[in-house]
Amino acid sequence: MVPTLGQNRLNAFGASSRKAAFGALALALAMISLSSMAQDASADAEAAEDAAPSQLEQTAEEAAGNLEGVQGEISLNAERINQIRSEIEALDGDATQLGLELTAAAQRIDLAGEDIRVIEDRLEQLFDDERTIRVRLDGHDQSISNLLASLQRITVQPPPAMIVDPADALASARAAMLLGSVLPQLQERADTVTADLNALMELKQAALAEAERLNANLTTLNEERLRIATVIEARTQGLEWLSEELIVEEAEARALSDRATSLEQLIEGLESRIAAVTAADEATRAANAGQAVPSLDPEILAMAFADASRTEPAVPLASARGYLTPPLSGTPLTTFGAADGFGGTARGLTLLGQPGARVVAPSDGWVTYAGLFLNYGQIVILNAGQNYTVVLAGLDSVSVERGQFVQMGSPIGIMGEQATSTNGRAGEDAPALYIELREAGTPIDPEGWWTAHSGEQQESGSI
Repeated sequence: MVPTLGQNRLNAFGASSRKAAFGALALALAMISLSSMAQDASADAEAAEDAAPSQLEQTAEEAAGNLEGVQGEISLNAERINQIRSEIEALDGDATQLGLELTAAAQRIDLAGEDIRVIEDRLEQLFDDERTIRVRLDGHDQSISNLLASLQRITVQPPPAMIVDPADALASARAAMLLGSVLPQLQERADTVTADLNALMELKQAALAEAERLNANLTTLNEERLRIATVIEARTQGLEWLSEELIVEEAEARALSDRATSLEQLIEGLESRIAAVTAADEATRAANAGQAVPSLDPEILAMAFADASRTEPAVPLASARGYLTPPLSGTPLTTFGAADGFGGTARGLTLLGQPGARVVAPSDGWVTYAGLFLNYGQIVILNAGQNYTVVLAGLDSVSVERGQFVQMGSPIGIMGEQATSTNGRAGEDAPALYIELREAGTPIDPEGWWTAHSGEQQESGSI
């Protein structure tokens, strides 16, 4: 049956709906893949961020293993993408062949339709011939019936034998004459009927053969139509499925590539942290052994000080020269070696700060003293390791305790609201913080120990 216009529209609507559903499914799968990869990358980054220095190598090995697995998935994904593209190209390449086959099938359909029309015309002619023969046979039936009735009467009352009664010779002669005239006519009629019956049989056989041929052509026509529809549907669905699968695979490829990049960056960062920790440990061992302390790059120092879980100085204080955090942002009041206002020379640095300003630890170290000291207010003394000591005086209150390890930049106290005895300049009523750096008990000039940012502040009148 040839599809109607309404059926074609329904089929087209169904194909469009199916394509939209495939597209939505592919997009959903792609988003799930991207989300999963992003979550994995985030989990890797969080694990690396939380890793302690002792776990850096293990974390790096795990990240390297994950990277190897992702690279293997990328390779397989690339193979799948190439395979899908090859299949799509093959389907596109078969378009010409499919077009030729569809054209040939359409021609066969046209020929089958023409044969059907010819066969229908021939069957109609055969049916007309059959009706004509049947009419003739009906006429012969009446004549033959009359003859057969006469013969039957003759058979029932046969003429007497001449040897029995010569008087009946005339009747026998008449019967013989009658039979002589009827038999040829009967034979002719019989031959005609036989010929008509044979012709009728041949017509029936021909009609049956033509009907079988018609059925065969109809079957061929339906098969061709089904084949064409199947080829078109298969090619359409194949391209749709391959296209949607390609979208998913390409999205997964992008996600895998992003995760591989993330893992590579993570491994690079972990290796940098491992190198920083190793360099810091080597510097610490050298300082503890009384050897020359190597200088460390700012990046290594930054990574070493970024370890929030450390319970001892990240690097030797000598290696951190130029990288210490200023304990207070303020204006220099006195510098090392300058007159202290009491007839002597300053053995440290005095900064004027804002009332209530927060004071932070300038370096890593252990608190060896925290509390009031004479008229200097609250003071904090830090043991920075390797015979280095940091003294901070003039605080109003402290928030650390003796024996506590503090990290560089962590709060240790607050400045007061008024000037203290550390303020040696007349006329200054702002609170002042006294900073003294000692090496083996001897005060040293703290100039050049602060970060470059603090140097810029010093040039502008603050630290």
